[in-house]
Amino acid sequence: MSPVLEPVVPLSARRRTVPRWLRRTTGPLLLLVLWQVSSATGVLPSDTLASPGTIADTASGLLKDGTLPHAMLVSVQRVLIGLALGGVIGVSLALVSGLSRLGEDLVDASVQMLRSIPWVGMIPLFIIWMGIGEAPKIALIALGVTFHLYLNVYAGIRGVDAQLIEAGNSLGLGRWGLIRHVVLPGALPGAMTGLRYSLATAWLALVFGETINADDGIGFLLNRAREFFQTDVIVVCLIVYAALGLLADFVVRTLERLLLQWRPNFTGK
Repeated sequence: MSPVLEPVVPLSARRRTVPRWLRRTTGPLLLLVLWQVSSATGVLPSDTLASPGTIADTASGLLKDGTLPHAMLVSVQRVLIGLALGGVIGVSLALVSGLSRLGEDLVDASVQMLRSIPWVGMIPLFIIWMGIGEAPKIALIALGVTFHLYLNVYAGIRGVDAQLIEAGNSLGLGRWGLIRHVVLPGALPGAMTGLRYSLATAWLALVFGETINADDGIGFLLNRAREFFQTDVIVVCLIVYAALGLLADFVVRTLERLLLQWRPNFTGK
């Protein structure tokens, strides 16, 4: 009689009896339930923080009358323009500084000096230079984005393994061939990290930027709600900021999976 073969189940599969998505949502759901119970029992007064039900009704009303979609569209447009402008400047400076010692001597010291200045402190100068229109808001976002991309792309370029450069030279690659086939792909992980930090900074800069005489955008709704003590509207705006930030992070993670398929990484145990 032949022995019966049983399939081998990995230990990791045996341990995961609860779906991961359920484990990840348990904490937020418990927090939401605690919040609702505290509001319903009066432990958390409505003038301190509105209940989840009230916030849901407020969000529904802002969506129906078009206020929230319009504000989101305006804010996203500002972030995209500032991100593009800051991205071009930051990556260009990083390439000049990272690919050439002369470029590093000319660029890096100035960038490091400017980086030490809090970019929020530039708001008064931006207002004097550009007025109170869209320009200072976009410039503030671009400034915050520039430094993150510069630092990470520069570190990525200078962090390329010297043995890869030697291998490229052995294969007959010239300077531009090395840059195209070795240096830039090697710097791509750093660029993706810089892009992730830049997106977070862009949304933070947007909050400050939309305090500059803004008459639309999520920051405008947030400031107006603060003046009238509308905690429900404030929380709705914060949730929108968080959702847009998560969406942006998801886009960057997707780009990483597509562009960095060649790089093995640790995903946790």
